[in-house]
Amino acid sequence: MAIKFPTQKELAPSTEIALNSVRHPQYGRYLEEYVPGQIFVHPRGFSFTQSNIDSFSRTYMQCNPLYLDLEYARAHGFSQLPASPQMVFNVVLSLGVQNDSEKVIANLGYYNAQFLAPVYPGDTVRAMTMVVDRKERGADKPGIVTIRTLGVNQRCEVVLQYERKLMVAYRGDRLPTTPLSQDKSPVFPWQDDAAVKLPEALATSLRHVPKSVTGWNTYADDFNPGDIIVHNNGRTISDEHFALTYQVGNTHPLHYDKLYSSAQSGPMSGNPIVYGGLVYAWLEGLASRDLSENALWEIGFTEGYHTQPAFAGDTVFGLSRILAREDAPGELKDRASVVTVQFVGVKNITSAKALEQYGADLFIKENDKKDLGKDKIKDKIFEIERQLLIKKR
Repeated sequence: MAIKFPTQKELAPSTEIALNSVRHPQYGRYLEEYVPGQIFVHPRGFSFTQSNIDSFSRTYMQCNPLYLDLEYARAHGFSQLPASPQMVFNVVLSLGVQNDSEKVIANLGYYNAQFLAPVYPGDTVRAMTMVVDRKERGADKPGIVTIRTLGVNQRCEVVLQYERKLMVAYRGDRLPTTPLSQDKSPVFPWQDDAAVKLPEALATSLRHVPKSVTGWNTYADDFNPGDIIVHNNGRTISDEHFALTYQVGNTHPLHYDKLYSSAQSGPMSGNPIVYGGLVYAWLEGLASRDLSENALWEIGFTEGYHTQPAFAGDTVFGLSRILAREDAPGELKDRASVVTVQFVGVKNITSAKALEQYGADLFIKENDKKDLGKDKIKDKIFEIERQLLIKKR
């Protein structure tokens, strides 16, 4: 279709300046604007390409060849190189920020995250969120909102679902945010009893896959409950985090607007803080050669918290504690195990030094410290429980 448009003429000098028609679009939500049962269909989608899948895995130091080596992925029954679950999580969370959390005071935790299907090059993922609960704590006090978020591909298949808790302030006399669409609410396909859609050929492929591509000490058999793995390498974060936040689509100004971040109070005040999803991705990558190099899938994670913010210039390290190892269900029983891991991140102290200095306290949840009469650990920035599907030797 070819259309000829008139030549553009300059109109500004002759157009009246109407200061009574100024708009200040606002995004995110204040506490009273979250209503249980609301569904937000988030704007924009994210098309995964071979290039951005590979770039994400390498940027965050992923060592599992499943996300780096096409022939390895195909040998395990995957049709293409899948996006790492960390990438899918970062994209889906970021797509929802404009409606979910662009005005929140703090992200209080991740819960019941489940990666339900691979995402391949050519897939486009969109996100949607349902408000589950809103707890008010009195006038002028921030409340707590619980939300559920889905990542859905172009075939309407759920690839990721998780819950999040947010600390949110009242709007008061501030400008209202973007109103909820008046269209009929869409179906919200949250799955209470979800099954993971892995390649049909996976169980058979595991009899023949090459073993020379991965380390000899990262099979399921090598992890026993009680083991503590001190991940040796750290990663210093630079101002690169600004661009990386844009790349996954996160719109919260706290991560790239110094005027906004400097106006905040408490530990969030000052330079823009690193988006927490990126911190998690770096920590997970640092641990991958010791823990998940032979993983077939990241099943999910729960009870996860960013206990301190990270800033450009901080160096992060990780530790893992094995909590359980059980045979995988179904056809994979003889070929793989489900390994449950407590994963901890620290900053500006090596993981070995942190373990030496804090000992068992490092693995006590920070939210439980007060009731136990213990001080919180200022060097600790992250804690979560993960479940991995890992090949048996």
